[in-house]
Amino acid sequence: MRIAQLLQRQEPFLSLEFFPPKDRAQWPGFFDVVRQLRDLGPLFCSVTYGAGGSTQHNTLEIVTRMKQEYGLEPLAHLTCVGADRARIGSFLSGLAQAGVDNVLALRGDPPRGESTFTPDSEEFQHGSDLVSFIRQDFSDLSIGVAGYPEKHPEAPNMDDDLERLRHKVACGADFIITQLFFDNDAYFDFVARARAVGIGVPIIPGILPVQNLAALKRMLSFCGASVPGEYMSDLEHVHKVYGESGVRGLGLGYAKNQIRNLLDRGAPGVHLYTLNKADTCLDIWKDFSRRDGLK
Repeated sequence: MRIAQLLQRQEPFLSLEFFPPKDRAQWPGFFDVVRQLRDLGPLFCSVTYGAGGSTQHNTLEIVTRMKQEYGLEPLAHLTCVGADRARIGSFLSGLAQAGVDNVLALRGDPPRGESTFTPDSEEFQHGSDLVSFIRQDFSDLSIGVAGYPEKHPEAPNMDDDLERLRHKVACGADFIITQLFFDNDAYFDFVARARAVGIGVPIIPGILPVQNLAALKRMLSFCGASVPGEYMSDLEHVHKVYGESGVRGLGLGYAKNQIRNLLDRGAPGVHLYTLNKADTCLDIWKDFSRRDGLK
């Protein structure tokens, strides 16, 4: 079913993001996580797309299995990295054959170690190029795009970034999933500014429960998000005293508070970056499923 239709519901929802394991030997464990988290009744489940299309086939196989074996509503990521018309068309045709109705159209990140993105194709240089192609040639798909509450790291300012987002929506995007953030005011300010420039589609907040301090710092280096100073100090303190177990405990509590505040203030739902870990998501579900009616 198209996510654009699913988002017409009024009650709060949970959606989940997974990434394909690079080693096929890890697939049984990965699908065990999928099986456990299926019980949360996520509205949809997104699956990332490796750098340079390195996990393109894996993404297609995983979303197919999610749909056909687990009864989940998959959202396949697709990027401009290494893209050409034939390759993108083949991937999207594979989605259609599998009965997958949803795609998240992204420009993609620069290769590791590089600070700027160099497109591989003149035709597909921006996320909006993907959106236009999908909407024209695969019009039945529901299309999501990314939004940056603290602006894209390459954007000169928020106004420019919002104009680019408005253009992606004008090209045919149905909904927006935000990059991770740790200050809810940034999300609500982003939504207000998006509405002010005419962006009317749903904007779903993306939440990362911090589980590893080094991994968090790597993510922050390329995604444009920031961490409130007090929270970062607390993370560094518990890491020094208790190690990664302390970081996981603090990160889980912070994420729960973030989600509670988001839902209380009217966010439509929450997109959880799972990092392919079941325990954290199950713990969050336990806290919110009854209180907030997350479905």
